[in-house]
Amino acid sequence: MKEIAQTIKERRQFLNITQTELADIAGISVRSLKSIELGKANPTLSVLEKILDTLGLTIKIKVK
Repeated sequence: MKEIAQTIKERRQFLNITQTELADIAGISVRSLKSIELGKANPTLSVLEKILDTLGLTIKIKVK
């Protein structure tokens, strides 16, 4: 999850989106978003989907 967290933070900063703006779009608190970006919290799939959609990102799942 740390890799996803770092990617979310870097992409948000690249797009000049504040944590407050992204949290509002995702329907979560700024505190929750900060925890997600630090890799200390795991978002639900619906929240992760909103965050990734807003940032123009996707996730590929590898099955071993």
